[in-house]
Amino acid sequence: MVIQFIDRKSGKIITENPPGKGFLKLLYQNPFGKIALLPMAKRKALSSRYGKMMNRPSSVKKIKGFVDKLGINMDESYKSISQFTSFNDFFYRKLKPNSRPIENGFVSPGDGKLLAFENVAEVNFFYIKGRKFTLEEFLADKELAKKHEHSSLLILRLAPNDYHRYHFPYNGTPSEITKIKGDYFSVSPYALVSNFTKVFCENKREYCILSTKEKGDLIIAAIGATMVGSIIETYTPNLTVKKGDEMGYFAFGGSTIVILIDKNKIKIDSDILTNTKNKKETAVKMGERIGV
Repeated sequence: MVIQFIDRKSGKIITENPPGKGFLKLLYQNPFGKIALLPMAKRKALSSRYGKMMNRPSSVKKIKGFVDKLGINMDESYKSISQFTSFNDFFYRKLKPNSRPIENGFVSPGDGKLLAFENVAEVNFFYIKGRKFTLEEFLADKELAKKHEHSSLLILRLAPNDYHRYHFPYNGTPSEITKIKGDYFSVSPYALVSNFTKVFCENKREYCILSTKEKGDLIIAAIGATMVGSIIETYTPNLTVKKGDEMGYFAFGGSTIVILIDKNKIKIDSDILTNTKNKKETAVKMGERIGV
């Protein structure tokens, strides 16, 4: 399997090589991996243990190799490599002011690869080998799913080399977090191919409802993945936020943010919709306009 996405600025197709690709292919595409390793790898205990290892001071020795291998731009980082106290401290690093300009319109909540569907009711993407992925299963709330049954759906996948803090895409007032328990499946594309329904229906996830004056209610959901035992919220519920304000961050691993918006009040940019129809993700940065 070749993982490719569109570089939005150049329009070029880029091939992605995620860290741990060999292990992920064994885990999700090899029969032995599925039988012997997957039941263990999806357990919270393993994710929690690995997360604790990444909090140890000794884990700082992993940072430079990670940065060099993945070509991470450390000029954007608020701290230099020598200032981090653990790998996780580096992983959910803050960026220097103005590293991510907040553009006009509706913006991306984070760095990552984006898929967008104008009307979730018309998306066949949620049917894999006869297994149905419904909005109700994802939200675990029948009434909320009914309210958003014709909303636009955005799926932002964060790779391990991405900036791992996420932000509000619009001005509004956020609710308390609703948490849904689940297994910690990876959000790597290798896992998505063979376990898409499980990745989004069984993963630990949580969401808040962002109430806005002009655009109605938006749902912003954060999803934990294999080796990501923590989703940490940094906002205060029921207090007004501005577009670009920090919402939270993920500990070590790849993770995903899912957003539901009123398609009659926010129009997703056409290039992102076209790329999605062509089965390609679009690379975006936090604060970059993705709709109007």
